[in-house]
Amino acid sequence: MEGFPDLRTNIGVYVSDLVDFLDRSLEGFFDFIFLISSKLINGIEDFLLWTPWWLFIIAIFLLGWYFKSVLSGVLYASFIFLIGTFGLWEDMMTTIAIILTAVLICLVIGIPVGIWMSYSSGFSTVMRPILDAMQTMPSFVYLIPAIFFFGLGNVSAIFATLIYALPPVIRLTELAIRGVDKEVIESALSFGSSRWQMLRKVQLPQALPTIMAGVNQTTMMALAMVVIASMVGASGLGEQVLVAINRIDIALGFEAGISIVFLAIIIDRVTNGVAEKFQKHKGVSQ
Repeated sequence: MEGFPDLRTNIGVYVSDLVDFLDRSLEGFFDFIFLISSKLINGIEDFLLWTPWWLFIIAIFLLGWYFKSVLSGVLYASFIFLIGTFGLWEDMMTTIAIILTAVLICLVIGIPVGIWMSYSSGFSTVMRPILDAMQTMPSFVYLIPAIFFFGLGNVSAIFATLIYALPPVIRLTELAIRGVDKEVIESALSFGSSRWQMLRKVQLPQALPTIMAGVNQTTMMALAMVVIASMVGASGLGEQVLVAINRIDIALGFEAGISIVFLAIIIDRVTNGVAEKFQKHKGVSQ
């Protein structure tokens, strides 16, 4: 049987050369990102570890109570208490610090990009295939440039998580701004609103529930990267899962895995509750 002709294009080599060039040319920029990211992660982690365990559990209860119900608050607080009984309290705090850092950076980048896409059809056309690639590329591929630019550790985990978790908040921000009622926009224009006033006082408040749905999706996708990120040296619950796999330790694997599930449930329900609060407030204001 005749094989495929030898038409190798070496695109991978060109990509590798590009990464080498970026690493040499932007070394100072990557060092700056590493410094800021590491300080942010360490600052959040130190604060969480400084917080007394009982106060943190009370805070989780209050979040569940405010955004859902008293029963939800009790359930979420029980989840956190259980994680502590597994001996994974510090690992949980590290995981939360990584997730919070990744989500904060995603929001700082993603919401402005989504707004820009909503205002510029040309920019939106360029960004959509890039976002498609970011979402469909296998997650493990992101680990390679992360290691190359930042070495092993939590910062590489943040970089890989950013690529994977950024698209939802960008897409839903664009969708939300474009979906604002045209009559509302026309009314604001008739009163002489500038573009900035229109965005700040009309479009963003109207779009906030959908944007919060994007925040929820971004947060959940960041949490989904916890175990994968452990392969580039990220600590936390994902590291414990990886250790359990290497040791074939069923007990540790179950405890670390169910702890991630507990965090996922709490984060999902609380962020959904925030979106519902905004939706109700929007309905009342209308």
